[in-house]
Parts: sequence; C-alpha cells; structure tokens
Amino acid sequence: MPVPKRKLSRKRRDQRSANKGIKPKAIAACQTCQSPTMPHQVCRDCGYYKGVKVLRTKTDRMYARGQAREAKDAKMRAMQPAAESTETQGKGQ
Repeated sequence: MPVPKRKLSRKRRDQRSANKGIKPKAIAACQTCQSPTMPHQVCRDCGYYKGVKVLRTKTDRMYARGQAREAKDAKMRAMQPAAESTETQGKGQ
C-alpha cells in the first residue's frame, strides 16, 4: 500500500474540510421590479427596499442630468434671440 512520504501540515489537512459548511445564499425577488436580490438588501436595479425608495440609482442620476441639460439648453435658447437683436440694433446706428 502507498504511504505518504511526508506528514501533511495541519493547515493543508484542515483546508480540505474548510468549505463544507458553506451553504448557497438565498435569493429573493424585488417587490417593485422583480429582479433577483438578496433578502433584506436594497435592490441595486431600482433602489427600493420594502416598497420605499432609499437609493438613487445610476438611471435616476442620468435622467436628472438629462433634465438639467434640457433646462439649461432651453434657457440658453431663450436668451440667444435677445442677444442677437441687441447686436443688430447696435450695428445699424
């Protein structure tokens, strides 16, 4: 019968059974968007926890940024004709 040439250290011996106690994590569905999430955690997709919005998601930030840009552009367009009319009046005089 084969016999080990050297003694296994306690670390190597115990590493074999170190992962036997690991169990798979439970997965729940988000109440609002139905995406898979961990139980008792905020949904990373929609930012809701127990039906309450608690996290500002990337899409929320992108939407708000787009709204701010549109408002800024509208303001600039509103001011632009007034600036052009004052320039033309100054040249004609």
